Amino acid sequence: QVQLVESGGGSVQPGGSLRLSCSADSNMYCLAWFRQVPGKGREGVASFVVGGRPFYGDFVQGRFTASRNYVKRTLDLQMDNLTREDTGMYYCAASSTVCRVHTDDGYTSWGQGTQVTVSS
Repeated sequence: QVQLVESGGGSVQPGGSLRLSCSADSNMYCLAWFRQVPGKGREGVASFVVGGRPFYGDFVQGRFTASRNYVKRTLDLQMDNLTREDTGMYYCAASSTVCRVHTDDGYTSWGQGTQVTVSS
């Protein structure tokens, strides 16, 4: 397993932006962001396989951008045009075997999470 530490959550008004960062202690095959929003199960936000490109959950609709830095061993998530429906706990996850965004199966390491609150 790999240790993951998230940062960058906070409160923002609708239409605002936040940048989340996930720091890993090794370059895993896959790093991903998932979220737990009120009234829903955990859903995938973005996944990023090593050497590849990010994939996003359907609800993202071009508002978020994931970027991976292999020197810093981080996965950042730039979130723009946030809505109240984006409020929730955001978790970083890692896997050495899979890199799917539509399921959390196969992710074996999880961070503690960082809270994102969108309200006016």
